[in-house]
Amino acid sequence: MTVMSFKRRRLYELFASIEKEFENLCIENIALRDKVEMLSEQLLMERGGPLSGPMPSGARHLRSLQQLAQDSVETADGQSQSTKGSSNKTKQGGGSQLTQKIKSTYRLKASTSRIVSSFKTSALTCAPVARYLGHRDGVWEVSAPPNSAVPVVATASADHTARLWDAESGVCVLQYSGHSGSVNSVRFHPSQQLVLTASGDKTAHIWRANPLASVAVFELQPKGQSSEDEIDSGERDENDGGVAEASVLRSPVLQLIGHQGPVVAADWLINSDQVITASWDRMANVYDVNTGELVTQLVGHDLELTHLAAHPSQRLVVTSSKDTTFRLWDFREAIHSVSVFQGHT
Repeated sequence: MTVMSFKRRRLYELFASIEKEFENLCIENIALRDKVEMLSEQLLMERGGPLSGPMPSGARHLRSLQQLAQDSVETADGQSQSTKGSSNKTKQGGGSQLTQKIKSTYRLKASTSRIVSSFKTSALTCAPVARYLGHRDGVWEVSAPPNSAVPVVATASADHTARLWDAESGVCVLQYSGHSGSVNSVRFHPSQQLVLTASGDKTAHIWRANPLASVAVFELQPKGQSSEDEIDSGERDENDGGVAEASVLRSPVLQLIGHQGPVVAADWLINSDQVITASWDRMANVYDVNTGELVTQLVGHDLELTHLAAHPSQRLVVTSSKDTTFRLWDFREAIHSVSVFQGHT
């Protein structure tokens, strides 16, 4: 859903709520007016004539009710009417005022309907076009190459694997099994055939996306494959019901260590010479992609980190945490700065 369609839907909901509340107020005021007029007529019949002379306490109470009802209608209409005059004049004025109120209500309703209808969009029909079967546990994240026309998607799963899929056919073309814990995040390199994964085994891995020439999803160079070229072509996973046959990769190009807790997310920084990871140890670590060395640790969150994202064109990173805050880290200057955002409870 786009931002514009979300805003339109939200405005539609707000206008509908306002219209409903106004209609309820109108109905309540009409009911109160009818009840007061009925009681007034009953009192006139019992007294045998118009209200005159000293009023008993019951009549004074009824007159107070009449005044309260008229004030309520006047408040809803935004008008100020005189309450002086006889009982007949009061009823005539009330009837005219009630008619005016109904007319005003329907004018507002018609106007609101025109406004709301202008935000309505044509009905959209959505249907699944492919199913991606193979994971044996929950899928935590899905991503696609940011600057590629190749129809491929990646998934990260709690079954300790990350998988690459042909987006059009739904076929798994590569399974990465190098982690010993849940794979929580998967991100493609902006320009190279590399994938970054974060795992509950306290590490992040960089591995080469090479589903081999048997599947024409990537046109990859053979050089720079994983450190041990440990790829089994056409291996069938016996536990997936024979749904897919895929190459299985077990060794990364680079393993990033240093966290003391599960790594929940990882992303490439601009220029892709560094990556950043977020962990339950309350730290965000920045690593050098060429050496795997820990460059710096971002300290400040009071509880476990839950997510992070790097800006695609600026050296900016945002991290979120269970401490109800998110932080914007600015690496554009030599001296790094951080902004803390609060408000969630």
